[in-house]
Amino acid sequence: MSEIEIGRGKRGRRAYSFDDVAVVPSRRTRDPEDVSITWQIDAYHFELPILAAPMDSVVSPATAVAIGRLGGLGVLDLEGLWTRHEDPSDALAEIARLEGEQATARMRELYAAPIRPELITERLREIRDAGVTVAGSLSPQRTQQFWRSVVDAGVDLFVIRGTTVSAEHVSSQAEPLNLKRFIYELDVPVVVGGAGTYTAALHLMRTGAAGVLVGFGGGSTHRTRTALGIHTPSATAIADVAAARRDYLDESGGRYVHVISDGGTSVSGEIVKAVACGADAVMLGAALARAQEAPGAGYHWGNEAHHPELPRGVKVHVGTVGTLEEVLVGPARTADGTTNLTGALRRAMATTGYTDLKEFQRVDVVVAPYGER
Repeated sequence: MSEIEIGRGKRGRRAYSFDDVAVVPSRRTRDPEDVSITWQIDAYHFELPILAAPMDSVVSPATAVAIGRLGGLGVLDLEGLWTRHEDPSDALAEIARLEGEQATARMRELYAAPIRPELITERLREIRDAGVTVAGSLSPQRTQQFWRSVVDAGVDLFVIRGTTVSAEHVSSQAEPLNLKRFIYELDVPVVVGGAGTYTAALHLMRTGAAGVLVGFGGGSTHRTRTALGIHTPSATAIADVAAARRDYLDESGGRYVHVISDGGTSVSGEIVKAVACGADAVMLGAALARAQEAPGAGYHWGNEAHHPELPRGVKVHVGTVGTLEEVLVGPARTADGTTNLTGALRRAMATTGYTDLKEFQRVDVVVAPYGER
């Protein structure tokens, strides 16, 4: 890819967001009923290629179970209110009610409560007892402290998620998490991220991760680009990481690492484009926060919004558009891409002539910014 001269002393690659690209129909079409959107990672099979983001406004034990029964995977934030408070219902309602700086200040107080290992065990048990796949998430900073509680609770998939996660974190203050050793010694598959470049993703794949989350700074609640100046447009990031997956497949002699889009996919058309650019599955935040059952009650926020020293996110109003079932599998009642997310993916695949997700990753795309019609 050619570089653009920013000035005499700096050059940079042109990168593309989902708004900049579009999927192109081919010579063949199919019936939507003939299309499969199933997804499997390690031993776990899902009817929908959807993971619910580990955010308190999206996933509670109850919604994790509901998403699992609908065919997706709900990932519980094990550093959230559900593992800090016996009953976080009042705290969730209070956060939704407050505005602006008041909301940020109150979130800092509520999230300052200590994480309780016994609550990690209890919350994961609630999900396991319902008979769905159990997934929980910790940040890299908390993984060494709480991973034993998570594994002992019987988690099926372990997610290590941060704004940016690297295979080589250098610190003069404390011994960093050695991802490669940690994943090797763990008995459960690990999904890790975010990553936004080919090189970063390739190094994460070499740690033994089962999947890599792609994206940072692009979600509805993130202000990472504003606060830190860091951002990688989603379409380019996914395509770059998909290339790393291909090269690692050859390097490792056939080990396939799943690419999971994380951020920037809040409507169905963006999910379609994420898969078209190379994603195997999509992690959704705002899209699921719009469901009636979502704990945020029409509001959405992430861990960055209550950082004690440098908030890099905000609480946003996303509204409520329907039940969780209507959001995920329909039926849709509007044409704005907020409901029947997987039905739209299925129809896009059928319209372009593809029958499964791996095939659809080969679909043609064009650069077609919304400003150029």
